[in-house]
Amino acid sequence: MDYIETTEETKKQYIVVKIGSEQYGIDISYIDNIVRMQKITRVPTSQFYFKGVINLRGEVIPVMSIRRKMGLEDDVYTGASRIIILKFEQKDALGVVVDEVREVINLGTSNIDKVSHSTQEGKEMFINGIGKNGEELVSLFDISTFTDEHEGI
Repeated sequence: MDYIETTEETKKQYIVVKIGSEQYGIDISYIDNIVRMQKITRVPTSQFYFKGVINLRGEVIPVMSIRRKMGLEDDVYTGASRIIILKFEQKDALGVVVDEVREVINLGTSNIDKVSHSTQEGKEMFINGIGKNGEELVSLFDISTFTDEHEGI
């Protein structure tokens, strides 16, 4: 009797979003909701990358600009712009503004190249891997870099 070894690769789902002309992946396990752009109420004296807060079904949720956090040009809202609501075990929800939500992809560990974190003084690393989805490359967000400071809004 022949023994056939099957190694089932662990796959994770990512939502692919566009920010500017680049594609990024967000681990779907962090995503609670995706909502259309709505009125964001500015909060005085908050960090420059926080746009303000929204009221989502009675819950006040801080909203952050990924573009501002990464040092890119400011957000330009279009019909495709969305707020992705991220949920965490030990922290409150956080909304992040993206230019467009593209698709959901499955990536196995063999399709992800880890990025080495060569820390630069004063610079955060927002990406913890590069996913290969067919011929396309998707930068995978390290969600913890976005959530570290959102307590203080």
